[in-house]
Amino acid sequence: MTNIRNVALVAHVDHGKTTLVDAMLRVSGVLRANTTAPDRVMDSNDLEREKGITIFAKAAQIPWKNHTINLVDTPGHSDFGGEVERALAMVDGVVLIVDAAEGPLPQTRYVLQKAMQRGLPSIVVVNKVDRKDARASEVLDEIYQLYFDLEAQDHHIDFPVFSAIARDGRVVKDILPDGEVPPDDADLSPLLDAIIDYIPAPSGDPTGPLQALVTNLDASDYLGRLAIGRVVQGTLRADEAIALCRDDGSTERRKLTALECFLGLARVRVDEIGAGDLFVAAGLPDVEIGDTLADPDAPVALGRLIVDEPVLRMTFGVSTSPLSGREGKFLTSRHLKERLDREILGNVSIRVTPTDSPEVIEVAGRGELQLAVLIETMRREGYEFQVSRPEVITREIEGVLHEPLERGVVDVPDDHVGTISQNLAPRKGKVVDIRPGDVGRSIVTFEAPARGLIGFRTLLLTATRGTALLHLHAAGYIPWVGDLPHRNGGAMVADRHGKSTAYALDSLQPRGVLLIGPGEEVYEGMVVGEHSRPDELVVNVTREKQKTNIRTHASDEAIKLEPPHELSVETSIEFIAADELVEVTPKSLRVRKRHLDRRVRERAVKAQPH
Repeated sequence: MTNIRNVALVAHVDHGKTTLVDAMLRVSGVLRANTTAPDRVMDSNDLEREKGITIFAKAAQIPWKNHTINLVDTPGHSDFGGEVERALAMVDGVVLIVDAAEGPLPQTRYVLQKAMQRGLPSIVVVNKVDRKDARASEVLDEIYQLYFDLEAQDHHIDFPVFSAIARDGRVVKDILPDGEVPPDDADLSPLLDAIIDYIPAPSGDPTGPLQALVTNLDASDYLGRLAIGRVVQGTLRADEAIALCRDDGSTERRKLTALECFLGLARVRVDEIGAGDLFVAAGLPDVEIGDTLADPDAPVALGRLIVDEPVLRMTFGVSTSPLSGREGKFLTSRHLKERLDREILGNVSIRVTPTDSPEVIEVAGRGELQLAVLIETMRREGYEFQVSRPEVITREIEGVLHEPLERGVVDVPDDHVGTISQNLAPRKGKVVDIRPGDVGRSIVTFEAPARGLIGFRTLLLTATRGTALLHLHAAGYIPWVGDLPHRNGGAMVADRHGKSTAYALDSLQPRGVLLIGPGEEVYEGMVVGEHSRPDELVVNVTREKQKTNIRTHASDEAIKLEPPHELSVETSIEFIAADELVEVTPKSLRVRKRHLDRRVRERAVKAQPH
């Protein structure tokens, strides 16, 4: 057990965690130099590769100098903080990676705070020191300041520091002067040696009664549900009975059908796993995250995982569109409920709640991106359903209604600093800090209600012509701030079923931004564009040009349509208003009114209290 080290790599999104794991796998021989492996080999999920971010925490094992190092790669986006929290339950220390130019950002603070709450020691790696705008010395000062802000103890601050170019697998101890980089012959040996020397070996008696904590779930076509976690005490054996300790305090006697450990990127069958090591166990079809595998003769449960509460919620419902059932395989409320119940088994930061309608389920999560990833995953699996606009989850504190507050950090060109404050003002946001960033750019820090920031990212990218970089994280709760603006324009709504024509769309172009092109099937109540004015505009997009014997140059001009504004899952749930839904199918995304009939919508508006 003394030759095992369990360590998590934590950082803000895109600061180089997964790239550093790749380099560690290569230098340790897990990935041979003559093998062709994709970049970010740990990001095995299709969505992770498409978005270029880590979504799920994953483990790998590397050998180093007669030691075994279990590496846990964690997400860097705050929406997937639940993955970080359960990954930290598996390790005895963290490697904190910080970009040499950007410095500590919101998720850096979040993951470091969680690690310090668990008393985990840290090793700091200042990555990307080869960037032209690198300022490693300043960044190290900011890291120390972050530790002080989080009220770190002396043993937390006494951490080794490394300068790195993770992409090339080069690391040197201490901070290099600005402009210098690790030599070409440098490798990751100093960092791996520091993990062995500085990260403590797991505590726990391998001869004591068994206690193993389940921190993750997986599935196998051959073995069924797999429990992944860490043996805290004792020895877990494949051929012996265990007690499964549940959330409600009950215990059940079980026997494992298979036991595996991590070896490199693979998993291998073993007969036993001792205290301090990570395990993968089969034969527990109803195991849940947070359960304890214990000695059947003296079962003692470990403390369950505690994760931060969700801040956004939205409804998932059976599609009631006239076009439903054409593209999806799973359409009914039973399919929807079964899929969401499976999701909460492996995703500790998602909450699923029934509603008054059996066909509608409320889903709560950490943020728009986490909910959008769930929606995108389900549509790729063949599900067809409809979702509502996200809403914040409020709470009462001392009898006063409070709503979530978010802190944002925006990296923008100097010319657009005013754009930030201009767009924040109506959303009750305030700028709390402005400092210089790269040449010609500024770092703006602000705070605003989470409710006002729904759709803010898209608005910001449009206003800054795609040059802004926005990072958000939760910053607590504030008293309810009242009504906030959402979308500037109203909706263009189709008034009948049919196929859109270029002739009809051409006449609507001056009235707003179109969401569809010619030849697309539409139905009454479907949103086909955003009106340039705040009121709803009911339109006929199926109108065809009347054929006559008269020809004039003016009437026969070629129709020139601008490309329609295509919505992704993230942008569509940000775009819709409270009375609209997004229809999700494996092949299409459509925006529609909650009430398709125009007269029903008008009656609903009149019935609302003013």
